[in-house]
Amino acid sequence: MSFKIAIIGAGSVGFTKKLFTDILCVPEFRDIEFALTDMNEHNLQMIKSILDKIVESNRLPTRVTATTSRREALTSARYIISCVRVGGLEAYADDIRIPLKYGIDQCVGDTICAGGILYGQRNIPVILDFCKDIREVAEPGAKFLNYANPMAMNTWAAIEYGKVDTVGLCHGVQHGAEQIADVLGAKSRSDLDYICSGINHQTWFIDLRMNGRKIGKDELVAAFEAHPVFSQQEKLRIDVLKRFGVYSTESNGHLSEYLPWYRKRPEEITKWIDMSDWIHGETGGYLRHSTETRNWFETEFPQFLVSAEKPIDPSKRSNEHASHILEALETNRVYRGHFNVKNNGVITNLPADAIIESPGFVDRFGINMVSGITIPEACAATCIASINVQRMSVHAAISGDLDLLKLAVLHDPLVGAISTPEEVWQMVDEMVVAQAGWLPQYADAIPAAKERLAKSTVKTRDWAGAARRNVRSIEELRAEKAALKQAV
Repeated sequence: MSFKIAIIGAGSVGFTKKLFTDILCVPEFRDIEFALTDMNEHNLQMIKSILDKIVESNRLPTRVTATTSRREALTSARYIISCVRVGGLEAYADDIRIPLKYGIDQCVGDTICAGGILYGQRNIPVILDFCKDIREVAEPGAKFLNYANPMAMNTWAAIEYGKVDTVGLCHGVQHGAEQIADVLGAKSRSDLDYICSGINHQTWFIDLRMNGRKIGKDELVAAFEAHPVFSQQEKLRIDVLKRFGVYSTESNGHLSEYLPWYRKRPEEITKWIDMSDWIHGETGGYLRHSTETRNWFETEFPQFLVSAEKPIDPSKRSNEHASHILEALETNRVYRGHFNVKNNGVITNLPADAIIESPGFVDRFGINMVSGITIPEACAATCIASINVQRMSVHAAISGDLDLLKLAVLHDPLVGAISTPEEVWQMVDEMVVAQAGWLPQYADAIPAAKERLAKSTVKTRDWAGAARRNVRSIEELRAEKAALKQAV
């Protein structure tokens, strides 16, 4: 087989390398072309060097090109994978920093909540530019695989306004299933089967089978509470399991910021989180992790080149969906996974226009979703609250309607649990002014927002959050890595 895959945002070095090696685990894909594109020429050349080394070491005919011209990369591409972060770490820092001034403590801030909504405002205009290029220069019928957050908003915009065949992909379901298999003592992944359904980052394990035996709430709660690690790292998640009756796919930190109950009071936050790793609820945890990781790639690049000399091992193929979807579409080897698509009745008690995450099967005929799923009422209520925020956020990003954007933030569950309308109005003004360079749709509204900020009487505070850790230096990271290796 010979076709072209374009990767937008290929400067995400580690993730691009993972997708690349996964895809080359499919024997039929040896002779394909990868077209890498990124705005950052430096990162682009770093990842191209790594992938070239993999191709050379494995003696493959695979072609790798790299260009800062997106249209050039997309020309004649059959598949387009996006893993972009519009605004980079600079804008992301404001997604965390500014809401903290108003008492809003986020762990990740890339899905909903104040940070995730603004992230969507930056991403959606760019996503629509991607879609325009795909329609104009990619292979007819090209498929757009979106890995970028905010997943639901980006996918919603690409389908409804970009008019491109799009699927959103995430690994939250797989990671949640690995946890469940662990606590239940599964000997292999195949021992556990499940149906997981909802919306991205709020997907729920509504049916669990261990070697065919149905697993109920009480058994699952007992298993998690008895686990020496997860009982401490996933306290909030276990509490939601007890109350809702089903386990959420999303990490303790992620889930905490989608709900209005666990991060609303600073003194309560530390009760529900765990500081052993960023993903369990640390204030600005993913921002710190992303900053450290970016620095790590810069300094440890020679080691990445050395590791690229190793043979590709199909037994180590990851559970990221992309390679499995492409394999199913091209070879007709059926793949079952959980995908982000427009609902249209797939989940009976969620809105038809929502982007849902639910089971589907892939073969040569495309992605075929399992329809007629009904999720528990409490799960549906929680999802609908987020869907309403996502819908307003997408429409605001398309129209450049600052008032609608403020209403979207006001209706966010966690923001609404903490902030008054006056605080929300000022916070959004402050965020769009700070990020004006990435928000072209709000250009006409920025001057008035600046004037309002100059006259504002709403009080803010200088607050680092309830559970903040400092960014570690490369030396500290090296020392921790060496200590872990020695401990093992």
